[in-house]
Amino acid sequence: MDGLNVLPLAVTMMAGPQIMSAIIFVTTPRAVRVSLGFLTGVAVATTVGTAITLGLASLLDLGDPGDSGSAGKIIQYVLVALLAAAAIKNWVRRETVQPPTWLGTLMSAGPAQALKVGLLVILLMPSDIIVMLTVGTNLSQADANFAAALPFIGATVLIAALPLLFLLAFHHRAVAAMPHVRDWMNTHSWLINIIVCAIFIVLILA
Repeated sequence: MDGLNVLPLAVTMMAGPQIMSAIIFVTTPRAVRVSLGFLTGVAVATTVGTAITLGLASLLDLGDPGDSGSAGKIIQYVLVALLAAAAIKNWVRRETVQPPTWLGTLMSAGPAQALKVGLLVILLMPSDIIVMLTVGTNLSQADANFAAALPFIGATVLIAALPLLFLLAFHHRAVAAMPHVRDWMNTHSWLINIIVCAIFIVLILA
């Protein structure tokens, strides 16, 4: 993808409640089936979301990507301002920020619920919407087609699959380690959110 680093974008897509969901699912009794349902939801949501943002961006005259005053650049600057505000908010509220309460219900999820979660954590998360808007804007300005977004989509699904791959490759170690990783992410969700915002700001400005 022109001008975008695919791997950091994919990491940004999954950082936060998204990867926490994936970790929780591999600690459930039906870890493989539930995780596969979640990955299907992530893949569908990322594909549909990116296609929609690319379609919307294609309808607008975003101007030359090298023009700092173009509509596309202005959109990116607005996104940077929103991300900076979100990072500051997380820092100010770091003592009281808690992960979403719905994460606590995932331990009893089945494949169908996991599929739904995979869809919603992508399509309803502001950070992921911002990422997909940036991808769509960049592709539109570069006059690229949807095929250029496939590496981004594939990398996002791969990041989402890492907990499951770790479970399959190192079963006993993964079973012991994943609950600790889950608990650490629960107590440091504010830090994860700030890191995500910072990474994405750097990606946009670069």
